[in-house]
Amino acid sequence: MYNVLIVEDDAITRQLLEMFINQSDKYELVAAIDDADLAPVYCAKGGIDLVLMDIRTAMRANGLDAAEKIKKKYKNVKIIICTSMPEYSYLTRAKEIGVDSFWYKEVVGDAFFDLIDRTMEGESIFPDKTPELQLGQATSTEFTSKELEVLKELMSGDSNQEIADRLCISISTLKTHIQHLQDKTGFRNRTELAVRAREIGLVINDDAAATD
Repeated sequence: MYNVLIVEDDAITRQLLEMFINQSDKYELVAAIDDADLAPVYCAKGGIDLVLMDIRTAMRANGLDAAEKIKKKYKNVKIIICTSMPEYSYLTRAKEIGVDSFWYKEVVGDAFFDLIDRTMEGESIFPDKTPELQLGQATSTEFTSKELEVLKELMSGDSNQEIADRLCISISTLKTHIQHLQDKTGFRNRTELAVRAREIGLVINDDAAATD
């Protein structure tokens, strides 16, 4: 029997996961919480085998930050990142910090059970890529990594000079990236770019956005 900690701030999803685990004869629910910052505390008490970890949780706590802390201290704890947010950087960072598997939230069922079973057996299961999204006239696959980085920074509302300084590029280079983004999407200005990208979840600036 594996002991499971659920970290999920959406009440309906959390209840669904609770029901899912409680119906299993292989997994036992230890707790279901809505704040990722508390997850390392639960792991410190011992007895946690698996954490089902959302990314954007209550109190603006970040599940990836919590997962990194857990993996550094409690290497035997398996972590599956569970998110509905297709933000382009989440998948990459999850791999970098060493989480065991990654799941884009879908209807909970046999496929998710299979993913959990395989993860506990030692497999590491990740999607091949983030979901493809439509932003204006372009799909998310048409943007370069630098363009996505610029797009995320636009959500801060800071001036072009402030963004250019943070990215260590010239303001003319920044303006070129913004123009390329506008050309690809058909949006008229940087504000519309940022708003639309945030609405579809393509980029999320945790310093600028409220918790979902």
